Amino acid sequence: MAERGHGMNIDRTFTVPLDHANPSGPTIELYAREVIRGRTDLPYLLYLNGGPGFPSPRPLGGEGWITRALAEYRLLLLDQRGTGRSTPVTRHSLALQGSPRQQVDYLKHFRADSIVKDAEAIRQALAVDRWSVLGQSFGGYCAVTYLSFAPEALAEVLITGGLPPLESTADEIYRMLYKTVVGKNIAHYKRFPEDVERASTVARFLKDNTVLLPTGRPLTVEAFQGLGNLLGSSTGSSRLHYLLEAPFDGNHLADAFLTDVERELSWASTAPLYFLLHEASYARGHGATQWSAQRVRQEFPEFGNDDPLLFTGEMVYPALFDSDPALEPFRDAAHLVAAEDTWPQLYDIDRLKANTVPVAAAVYNDDMYVARELSLDTARTIAGTRSWLTAEYEHDGLRVSDGAVLDRLITMLRREEGPGHAG
Repeated sequence: MAERGHGMNIDRTFTVPLDHANPSGPTIELYAREVIRGRTDLPYLLYLNGGPGFPSPRPLGGEGWITRALAEYRLLLLDQRGTGRSTPVTRHSLALQGSPRQQVDYLKHFRADSIVKDAEAIRQALAVDRWSVLGQSFGGYCAVTYLSFAPEALAEVLITGGLPPLESTADEIYRMLYKTVVGKNIAHYKRFPEDVERASTVARFLKDNTVLLPTGRPLTVEAFQGLGNLLGSSTGSSRLHYLLEAPFDGNHLADAFLTDVERELSWASTAPLYFLLHEASYARGHGATQWSAQRVRQEFPEFGNDDPLLFTGEMVYPALFDSDPALEPFRDAAHLVAAEDTWPQLYDIDRLKANTVPVAAAVYNDDMYVARELSLDTARTIAGTRSWLTAEYEHDGLRVSDGAVLDRLITMLRREEGPGHAG
């Protein structure tokens, strides 16, 4: 373990095995930023952020949830393996692994099970007996994996928008999520009825013309529909509306519009691991996912119409690896990941039913990324879980609530009553 401090932030690095089952094999480096304000003897709160494939947030000051966390904890912001400063997966680093098959063998070490083992290695290196964990979105999935395989290391668990489906297949999950996405489109068009014609006009133009984004990526109808990923956030509907305000410059799509679209769709270059492993995060003993989001989409023909055009959500389609220059280097590996059928289980249902670790979870009523009913099923499965079902916030409630969501969960855990579901 190495550390470097500046003020009350401490940069920590740790060396861990790529494969924890082979401790003498290749290693990777993990990075975590420890944030302390005031007392230095507070307990640790490990933050596991959303993804997969995104680094932990870089504090700029004034983030409400971080301020709330620092009132009771010393906060550890972990870049999960493969992201940020934790031996990132990039087109260059993955190419060094060899053939596409060897690349997939490497990528299989970047799911929640390995992330939890990394956390355990860090906890032991810091000589921490037990610590608290806060999981947002995919980070909540990791937290439930943690509860399954190392609950003795956990003092308490807080989850925001991240109670995972425990037994559902990828197909079952996407069927539920597509229905939610349809509802998000309906709500958006009800709020901004003028966007119906604007979006349809853009889609018809894209069908009849070859349009390139500033990076050279073709803007297809399917790529344009991907802007619907915005609809799951608190300000996403407004952002999509503003983007559609003036899409044309005469008989052409406006340069400003194309630049805005590029900005919203361009994160493949910074988080390729998300596109490679997003669908695989649902794979656990059910066989290959085989591009589940693409297959299940065929059950919703309304996404093939342009009047009205329905935007899609958090779905990764194989065409992305053919059309996006940032993803093309990963194409062969991506198809092999979709065909991989040897994924291990991520959750121990029996152990979760016998859980004794205090758990509090926020479940967002209209969550576009995590199916509400499946999350509530999981809350009922994990013994002692206090769940809070709320329509006040979207999936990004932790970030936008100025600390209110985290405060609610901490308060729920501090109550003296017995476990149960909060209203």
